Amino acid sequence: MTQISDFDSTTKDNILNNIPKVKMGARSANAPLTQSYDKGPDVPLIEATIGDFFDAIVHKYPEREALVSRHQNIRLTYRELQQKVTQLASAMIEMGLEIGDRIGIWSHNNAEWLMMQLATAKVGVILVNINPAYRTFELQYALNKLGCSALVLMRHFKSSDYASLIRELCPEIYHKDYNQLDLVEIPTIERIIWIDEPESNESFNFMQKFSAWMAEGYANDPRIAERQAQLKNTDAISVQFTSGTTGTPKGATLTHRNILNNGYFMGEGMRLTEEDRLCIPLPLYHCFGMVGGNLAILTHGGCAVYPNDGFDPLTVLQTVEEEKCTALLGVPTMFIAELDHPEFENF
Repeated sequence: MTQISDFDSTTKDNILNNIPKVKMGARSANAPLTQSYDKGPDVPLIEATIGDFFDAIVHKYPEREALVSRHQNIRLTYRELQQKVTQLASAMIEMGLEIGDRIGIWSHNNAEWLMMQLATAKVGVILVNINPAYRTFELQYALNKLGCSALVLMRHFKSSDYASLIRELCPEIYHKDYNQLDLVEIPTIERIIWIDEPESNESFNFMQKFSAWMAEGYANDPRIAERQAQLKNTDAISVQFTSGTTGTPKGATLTHRNILNNGYFMGEGMRLTEEDRLCIPLPLYHCFGMVGGNLAILTHGGCAVYPNDGFDPLTVLQTVEEEKCTALLGVPTMFIAELDHPEFENF
């Protein structure tokens, strides 16, 4: 059987040969201004879908390291990441998810988050980013507002027990099986999947392990290529919520074209190449982490490096040094915490 990774190599080459490149230049400090506004270079946008573009990058850099998730001790090449993404995409099809269906992800940074981002893009399922800080009311609002068919969640983070929060929202779930939920407060949710750890012995009747869910798919599923061929780059693929500081959070719907080009051109602005290793301590549920981090580096064939599931300045400093990161993302408070750390001079 022809593997997805080998499917239509000419198309993949054409995608990469037509990637726009921004020519960086400097304006003379003494040059007089002749217009009241400045216009950037006329560079065409990428018109591929995220799934097709990712496959093209894998075709070009199959053995380069694509992902390092330090806290999970996971390292994946582009080929290995593609195999896992394809298997997960197959599991989504097997589950019955169709183009335009919505699936929520309620988790901090991990390899599964990236797999979800790429797998949903391959099969046209809209990924709904849910803030890990949400409590039950906010979670209920987001899931019902978008009519999510499934929810992928982390088991716990710091003092938050996410399984307990689900049980608090839906007390009847104690007596449910994950294949037959029928929940009162989140009625569209047909399945809840928890991101398990290999050594974990925990089990829940009402939640399926992520590893077991992935096992329902297979890496050579021909339906994935068929599904990808049906997608357009103007299709919705991601929903991200505003902070809600002035009211109820609003869900912003984004397309392949939106976030693929946003990520790619951010990478161009940083002059990223396949030689770069980008440290991403930013939360992936936020556009900066998911797009300015994951898509910025993966569209250039470089390596995404997650120092931890949540921000810790010492872990970031250790990761930058030990993984030989060439670029580091962050917001001002993160950089201040790193620079002010008492061990900063040791790195």
